[in-house]
Amino acid sequence: MNLKQLKVLLADDDLDDCIFFKEALTELQLSTHLTAVHDGEQLMQLLANETFKLPHVLFLDINMPRKNGFECLAEIKLSEKLQQLPVIMFSTSFEQEVVNLLYKNGAQYFIRKPSEISQFKKIIHHTLALIAPENISQPARENFVITV
Repeated sequence: MNLKQLKVLLADDDLDDCIFFKEALTELQLSTHLTAVHDGEQLMQLLANETFKLPHVLFLDINMPRKNGFECLAEIKLSEKLQQLPVIMFSTSFEQEVVNLLYKNGAQYFIRKPSEISQFKKIIHHTLALIAPENISQPARENFVITV
């Protein structure tokens, strides 16, 4: 990825996962800037703010208070300003029906949150390697779920 600094937006209400995510980014061989929000309403307000420069990628937790990841994804994909933003959905659960719905609704990838921090870091690194400014199209369905 030929960027001076990768701008990453994280929407997750689990503070431990936010800390793990930040640790994973610090280990990258890439300069990153992380912005984190902790509920869906906060996310959508930030994305609607005219002075906020859009990130290169959004990591969006499915289960959040006030507005869940499904609702946020739908709003993002309906917005002319936001619809090209790559959205990586993630959750601790893995239900095939949910994964199919996320794919249908335009998410870029789905990650099942691993329980071990080392695996969490690996999957974040792997996912960021797949994202590039030139590669914002959704992958084939068989490549939608990212595993370590």
